[in-house]
Amino acid sequence: MYLPANPFLREHRYTNRVLSILPLLLIMLITGCATLPTDYTRTESTAIDDYQSTSMGQHFATAEAEHEGESGFAIIRYGRNAYNMRIAMSDLAEKTIDLQVYIWETDETGRILAERLVRAADRGVRVRLLVDDMGVGASDQSIAALDAHPNIEIRIFNPFANRKTQIFDFITDLGRVNHRMHNKIMVIDNSLAIVGGRNIGDHYFSVNPDTNFRDLDIAAVGPVVRDISGVFDHFWSGSWAVPIAALVNCPYTDADLQVVVARLRKKIAAGEYPYAIDDDVATLRANIAATGDVLTWAPGWVVWDDPASIRETGKAGDMVAALRRKLGTVREALIIESAYFVVGDNSVARVKELVDNGVRVRVLTNSLASNDVLAAHAGHANYRKELLEVGAEVYEFRVDSSVIKKTWKGESKAGLHTKALVFDNETLFIGSFNLDPRSANINTEAGLYVESLELAAQVLAYMDEGVLPENSYRLMLDENDNLVWITEDDGVEVRYDKDPLSTFGQRFLSGFIGILPIESQL
Repeated sequence: MYLPANPFLREHRYTNRVLSILPLLLIMLITGCATLPTDYTRTESTAIDDYQSTSMGQHFATAEAEHEGESGFAIIRYGRNAYNMRIAMSDLAEKTIDLQVYIWETDETGRILAERLVRAADRGVRVRLLVDDMGVGASDQSIAALDAHPNIEIRIFNPFANRKTQIFDFITDLGRVNHRMHNKIMVIDNSLAIVGGRNIGDHYFSVNPDTNFRDLDIAAVGPVVRDISGVFDHFWSGSWAVPIAALVNCPYTDADLQVVVARLRKKIAAGEYPYAIDDDVATLRANIAATGDVLTWAPGWVVWDDPASIRETGKAGDMVAALRRKLGTVREALIIESAYFVVGDNSVARVKELVDNGVRVRVLTNSLASNDVLAAHAGHANYRKELLEVGAEVYEFRVDSSVIKKTWKGESKAGLHTKALVFDNETLFIGSFNLDPRSANINTEAGLYVESLELAAQVLAYMDEGVLPENSYRLMLDENDNLVWITEDDGVEVRYDKDPLSTFGQRFLSGFIGILPIESQL
């Protein structure tokens, strides 16, 4: 998708977590209220039923038959591979591409993937793209031009009525627009899917020269893909998904499409994407034939929040309910890696109960220096000592982590964006769900829960890498009950008595936000 630069588009540049405190500052600026359209045409569509008529459907049909009641899964750990997989899926699709995402950046990876979707549409593939409206408003014209393609339809989740100035909606309609769609799903031909934590943007695929995220996806084939498609269809067909064509002032034509696509391709040609992407994707496509040999077949389910429930009750909760049910069965270990980790008093008590019952609880989240959302860190900081006191192991990710290797332009800062849990070393969850109030109660989320010793071991190995001293700090309490951060540099133990590698300004703002009554929004 070609989108003009927009400071609201990047997840790390904004946070709707603190917008609830802004209305008092801006209410006097409001002179009127925009309204959303109600009279527009919606084309009905669903995932294809004849998926076995596609190459992907045929390719996995035998393995599906041999693993009745199970689906095939593969963990996608590294950004370059995760991006190549998405490009390869776009190239391999024969009938349909369904893509649901929270953020779509206006950078190299965003442009290249958008152009591949246009290529797919040109060869007859139906492309359905559902994007959350956070940051999309200023890009309506370019998006509407792509939507003019007869095989591309773009819908905007929970759109803002004020297309240019979203803050006005937060002031006048907070109860509605505060609920965002945080899901990240891609499905081709109702046969192959990716679910995880990655948005579309350089930071998520290890090609940004300044900051890159550690993240995790899971690929799936088999019956669970039809369930994932069902989730997409539910979001797609709901009244909260509004066609972009209904949000612009005039119809867009093929001429507009050609202008946008030409501009898109010109920018790609002049860009600096660091890898030979066609060679990478060609290799990946050649290896698809062997994919069945590397998949792990196991029972798996898609877990998700229904926006209809949020509309009815004003609160999410499906994901939290599923997590609570699972926690009731944990007997040995709960291992967590979550970009944002704001537990609250009730969850501290639950952690204490688990630890008292002999369950090991280990958490890796962002440090102050590596966190892209200062308010989220403020919420986490309020509970660090309590978590340690009840027996949890707490680690914070280093902004200079060795996990994020040198990029193609030099040294890159590191951030944590993973959302994964492993229960009793035998079952796992990977998705978009952070362990914080916003994911729990406000936004919609989606992920895959899989019962597999083999996959759990793979994810645990990934998570164990994250807590190595060169990648994180272990938090402890000293003899005076003060926090200390313990790590290693070149094999030598190093201790900090305040948030490592942070600035005074970061610590001051984090502390200030931490005393504000906004925890429910974090």
